Amino acid sequence: MRLEGLITRFMGETAAKLSLVFDAMHHQKGVYLFDEFDAIGADRGTPNDVGEIRRVLSSFLQFMETDDSESLIIAATNHLSILDSALFRRFDDVIRYELPDDDRRAEAFEEFLAFFSTEPIDWVSVAKLAQGLSYAEIRRACEDAVKGVLVNGGDTLTEGHLRQAIEERQHANAPCTRPQ
Repeated sequence: MRLEGLITRFMGETAAKLSLVFDAMHHQKGVYLFDEFDAIGADRGTPNDVGEIRRVLSSFLQFMETDDSESLIIAATNHLSILDSALFRRFDDVIRYELPDDDRRAEAFEEFLAFFSTEPIDWVSVAKLAQGLSYAEIRRACEDAVKGVLVNGGDTLTEGHLRQAIEERQHANAPCTRPQ
């Protein structure tokens, strides 16, 4: 479900659209994925709680309670800690994907770059540098490194190219701080 098409600025309209989605689940069996679910599933008790989104979440919880369709409902988020606790009682399973460890990061780099010419690379060292990056961010670092090589007319990726791309990813993910 594309939430930008579901969420509107008009009071009550979002819940009405959500009702249409749950009605469709009864008529069209399928897998319904609510990506970036924290947009509607954030804890209703937070100080920056928006009343309309709280009502949407309440509607979603009620729809889940009464859903007897044969469809599969999946909600995905990168912000598990801000979800309303009532959601966890509505889903059969909660699956957490942790960030990859050094070994998995090294494997990911090798896999993502398997079809591109590289100089010898110390995958263990590169994996340590990439600590804290997700698989998606590792893939993006690899893509950025390859693009950099190609744009500059090269055909072989070096460890230096890869390190630079990883550092740029790390910098992009660093929390923003404001000067005091």
